[in-house]
Amino acid sequence: MTTLTFESLNPATGDVIGSHPQHTAADVREAVGRAGEAARWWAALPPAERRRRLLDYKAVLTRHIRELARLIHDETGKPVGDATLEMVLVVTHLDWAARNAQKVLGRRRVNPGMIGLNLAATLEYLPLGVVAVIGPWNYPAFTPMGSISYALAAGNAVVFKPSELTPGVGVRLAELFAESVPEHPVFQTVTGLGETGAALAADPRVKKVAFTGSAATAKRVMAACADNLTPLVAECGGKDAFIVDADADVAAAADACLWGALSNAGQTCAGVERVYVADAVYEPFMRELSELVGKVKAGEDYGPITMPGQLDVIKRHIDDAVKSGRVVAGGPGAVRAPYVDPVIVEDVPEDSPAVREETFGPTITVRRVRDAQEALGLANASAYALGGTIFSRDIRRAAELARRLRGGMAAINSIISFAGVPALPFGGEGESGFGRIHGADGLREFARAKAVTRQRFPMPGMNITSFRRGPADLERLVRLVTFLHGRRKR
Repeated sequence: MTTLTFESLNPATGDVIGSHPQHTAADVREAVGRAGEAARWWAALPPAERRRRLLDYKAVLTRHIRELARLIHDETGKPVGDATLEMVLVVTHLDWAARNAQKVLGRRRVNPGMIGLNLAATLEYLPLGVVAVIGPWNYPAFTPMGSISYALAAGNAVVFKPSELTPGVGVRLAELFAESVPEHPVFQTVTGLGETGAALAADPRVKKVAFTGSAATAKRVMAACADNLTPLVAECGGKDAFIVDADADVAAAADACLWGALSNAGQTCAGVERVYVADAVYEPFMRELSELVGKVKAGEDYGPITMPGQLDVIKRHIDDAVKSGRVVAGGPGAVRAPYVDPVIVEDVPEDSPAVREETFGPTITVRRVRDAQEALGLANASAYALGGTIFSRDIRRAAELARRLRGGMAAINSIISFAGVPALPFGGEGESGFGRIHGADGLREFARAKAVTRQRFPMPGMNITSFRRGPADLERLVRLVTFLHGRRKR
């Protein structure tokens, strides 16, 4: 076993929160081996037993919400209130996954069609085995549990490698699981730096990897998975757009926009980074936004930048944006490590880093557009495509804009609301990644489809899957297919 350790720090104070093992490749192999045995036991349990144990785990987490929220606060710096909200979402998603797994994944009959009239057909979704989850630091409980909960509910064992910035949260989540499932290590946490995560992704006994992080790191994880053809679900961040239509409630839009941009210090994959406002409401929207932003304080309403290296990215984006844009709030002096004050810049060119690259800080660029259609075109021009928001009083038009907005999710007259609905899938496309967590799609993401057919009786006069098949069998088949499919539809 490893003897090296590393420390997790409070990003706001620099205080040491905890010391954790730096698990080696050998440690990871042992953990995956234990998980393999646990997976076989867990998958063999009746679905009702897994459901009961997961609901008990939910109750345990609920009883420890305050403790876990405080730990999230200590390791990320985010306010305890925001950490509490994160844990409430964890509990809500775990509850949905546990209660709906059998309905979504269980065996069901499938219509075999006229050609298969003599067959019975069933479809079910079976566990994969061992699932590896590599989690982020910005939402160290909610984001990884969006994979862990659904993977466990689907009948898999999980080995979780949390971010090296928030290992304590990951360790505690697994410890509390053992209170509900003490028999086998169905959910384990390994801690360490990048090498630990790489060893986990490369283990051939891992049947799927769920990764959340940057697109650059996702490509390295994919390379590690490639040797074993291990499938991957990846959420790689975003550059989400916020569209304000000409008939929008500007007060409500400004309030939602600011929260979506500044909560968690802007360190939200589906947070607001680009704002496009129709000309007709641009001035009143900016007045509302300017008034509101003056009341939001770094270190009070939101916490520090959790990952110190991100400060350089944020400062580079701000410095570039102010060269050609007009500063509404903040500016180059907003970066005062470990905090960044709110930054709003108007009229930033669409090809600037502040518009094209993920900033992951409490900054937004605002652009005046002719109408919502122009806003949609600019929003969809990004390489990222995770989520987005539309504010409009015309619900029909807003729904059509949401449907045409690139990405996996959209919210209308609300902000990031899709993340709080467990039945909805979460994920993106392009540089934002692929695959889905949450909802029925999230359960199926961690399962494999199993199709079974059974002959109920021989098909009279049409034995087509035999070397004894004759011309008459084929003629009857052609006549049947022609009857079923040969008529043109008008």
